[in-house]
Amino acid sequence: MNTIRTVEASSHIGQQVRLTGWLHNVRRLGGVSFVVLRDGWGTIQAVTESEADLAPIAELSLESVIALTGTVVATPQAPGSVELHQPQIEVITPVMEPAPVPLQQKRLKAGLPTLLDHAVVANRHPERRAVFRLASGAMAGFRKTLRANHFTEIQSPKLVASATESGANVFKLEYFGGDAFLAQSPQFYKQIMVGVFARVFEVGPVFRAEPHDTTRHVNEYVSLDVEFGFIENHFTVMAMVRMVLAGIFQTLAEGYAEELELLKANLPEVPAEIPHIHFAEAQELIWQRHGVDVRGEPDLSPQDERWLGEWAQQAHGSDFLFVVGYPMGKRPFYTHPDPQNPAYSNSFDLLFRGTELITGGQRLHVYADYLAALEKANLPTEPFETYLEAFRYGMPPHGGFAIGLERLLMQLLGLPNLRLATLFPRDQKRLTP
Repeated sequence: MNTIRTVEASSHIGQQVRLTGWLHNVRRLGGVSFVVLRDGWGTIQAVTESEADLAPIAELSLESVIALTGTVVATPQAPGSVELHQPQIEVITPVMEPAPVPLQQKRLKAGLPTLLDHAVVANRHPERRAVFRLASGAMAGFRKTLRANHFTEIQSPKLVASATESGANVFKLEYFGGDAFLAQSPQFYKQIMVGVFARVFEVGPVFRAEPHDTTRHVNEYVSLDVEFGFIENHFTVMAMVRMVLAGIFQTLAEGYAEELELLKANLPEVPAEIPHIHFAEAQELIWQRHGVDVRGEPDLSPQDERWLGEWAQQAHGSDFLFVVGYPMGKRPFYTHPDPQNPAYSNSFDLLFRGTELITGGQRLHVYADYLAALEKANLPTEPFETYLEAFRYGMPPHGGFAIGLERLLMQLLGLPNLRLATLFPRDQKRLTP
C-alpha cells in the first residue's frame, strides 16, 4: 500500500490508504472519537466508535509519530471534506509528555517569547508552517522570474575581508590569526559577477551587527539579491523590481492558495508601473500634509514611510511606492550620483504598504570614479583592491537591488513583528534555538 499525503486523500475516495505524520489531536464526542493526523502538508481526521482502535495511542501524548491506515470517505462537514473510516493506528515514535506549545489549537495563543523559545516545536503548527511555506514560494517565484530573464544564480562568500558598505556595523571574527567579517551583503561579489554573466542573482543569508531592538529588524536575514548590467539608469532597475515582484506574487497565487487562505493574506496587485516620488518631493509632501518638517533630513523615518504609504494608496491606489533620489550622503560609496543634481543619487527605496522593502539603484562603473568616491568618503583603497580590479578591466553601467525575505512576508501577512516571519530569529538577545 502506497503512503499518501493528506492533501492527496480526496483523490482516493473509497480506497484504503496509509498516511504518516504526527498525532495532532484526539477529540471525543459522545461515543465517537476523532483522531487527527498532521503531516507536512495538512491534516486529516479518522473516525471510530471503537475504543480498541484507539488502544495504540491510549497512553501517548500528542505529537507522537504515527501511521494511520483507513478507508477514505467523502464527508462534506469534515476538514478537507474527507475522513478515514475503520482506522488502524501504528505508533512509530511515541511521545510521553505534553508539547511546550499546544499545537492542536486552531490559533496559537502563546506570546512571542514562548513561540520563539520553543520554535522547534511551535513551527509545526499549521499557521506557522504556512508562513514558511510562503517563504519557500516567494523564493521559488523570485528564482523562476529571474531565470526566465536570463539571470544566473550565484553563491558568494559569507566570510569576507572587509565591510561591504562604509559606516555599517559588521560581525568581526578571528580567522586563522587574522580578522574576517560576516558579510552584511553580497554587494561586491554580485557586482563583480556582472562582469562574468551580465545578469546575476543570489538567495542567501546576510548579517547586520546593528544593536537595534525593533519589530522590523533582526541581525541575520535572507536577502534576495539582483544585479545586472547594460542599464540606462536606476529606472531600468526599478522596472526589473516590478517584474520580480509580479512574478513572486503570481507564484504565490497559483501554488499557495491554501496557505494564503489559512493566514487570511491579501495579495497585492502590482501595477503595470509602480508610482514614484523624488525624496525631496516626499519630504515636502509630508510637510504639507502632516505639518511635520522633515525637509533636510538625510533619510525617511518609519513614520514618514507610513505616511507615504497612505498617500500612495489615496493618490494611486497602490500598495507600492518608489522613493527615488536619496541624498548621496546616505548611500554607499559605490552609488551613482544623479548627473543632473550630484547631491542626490540614482537610487531608490520601494515602500510596500508603508514600510521599506527594497533598496537599490545604479552603481558606479568607471574605475576612476571609484577612486574618487573612496577618497571623498575618506576610505583607503587597499581593502577594496580585489573589488576594484573588476572595474579596472571594464564594467558596463549596472545596478541592482535586494529584497528582505522576512520583511516581504511581514508586510504581506500583516504580522506585527519581523520575528514571526523568521524561521529562527537572531537578534541581540537570541542566539538559540
